[in-house]
Amino acid sequence: MLEVSSFSTLFPQYREKYLQECWPIVKGALKEYGIAGELNLVEGCMTVSTTRKTRDPYIIIKARDLLKLLSRSVPAPQAIKILNDEMQCDIIKIGNLVRNKERFVKRRQHLVGPNSSTLKALEILTGCYILVQGNTVAAMGSFKGLKQVRKVVEECILNKMHPVYNIKVLMMKRELAKDPALANENWDRFLPKFKKKNVKQKKVKTKEKKPYTPFPPPQQPSKIDMELETGEFFLSDQKKKEKKWREKQDKQAAKVAESKRKRDEAFIPPEEPTKQDRNAHTDEKNDVAAVALSLKKKAKDFGRKRSAEKIDPSSYIAAASDAPSAKKKSKR
Repeated sequence: MLEVSSFSTLFPQYREKYLQECWPIVKGALKEYGIAGELNLVEGCMTVSTTRKTRDPYIIIKARDLLKLLSRSVPAPQAIKILNDEMQCDIIKIGNLVRNKERFVKRRQHLVGPNSSTLKALEILTGCYILVQGNTVAAMGSFKGLKQVRKVVEECILNKMHPVYNIKVLMMKRELAKDPALANENWDRFLPKFKKKNVKQKKVKTKEKKPYTPFPPPQQPSKIDMELETGEFFLSDQKKKEKKWREKQDKQAAKVAESKRKRDEAFIPPEEPTKQDRNAHTDEKNDVAAVALSLKKKAKDFGRKRSAEKIDPSSYIAAASDAPSAKKKSKR
């Protein structure tokens, strides 16, 4: 190489001890490709640069990615794999996608899953190494796998789709890829479509707009104006203090009375239910019986009057004329 190219990356303080231990391994791996590596613990940075033995011009970019991965808490044995031509890396920044910190932590936990099960499933389906650390997600793998990982991570943090649903889609795509007949067809008809459920949100209270008036509102009376109205302004300082003290005493007395009333409520006995007398009950029964007897008596009297009104006098006359003839026949 005619010109020297170099890249340097800062690392956090908590990574200092680990990098100091694993730096000989990293330096040996870089030396194979003709790259010089330097660890500066005073400034807290790592530097890689080309040498005369460097043959591949793109290896310096790979070495820069290696430093980025090491600073993002990726283990050294895994990070060294980035120097291979088939391996690529992507560092996804997720810290600025959500403003609310609690919401961000919750969604990041969705991405990791219980016992890192969601992350492991994503690693198997995409064929990438994924590490969630702080405000970034470091991924290593092929271009196709990195594209899928970025899509899943961004949709999870932006709350567009849960990673579990994306995993289901990736599993179906993996099965469809095995069929050579469907290689050149559109797979949208086979993939599930997940609809986002509407979550009830709190209604925002809107203030009613007052009618517009070109005139400004009336000026509120100042403290001095209010004192002039009540006559308090002309009182001496001692009398003002006495008045304030009296008001304070009145408020205190009212509070004491209220608290005493609340305490006494616990000692007030509840009202006991009154027992009904048996004699009163029997009296009511006797009254009902007397009313029933009087009604029966009235009904009988009314029946007798009606029968007296319906008597026909001709029947009595006819009966009287038939009676002597019957006696004569009996004498004969």
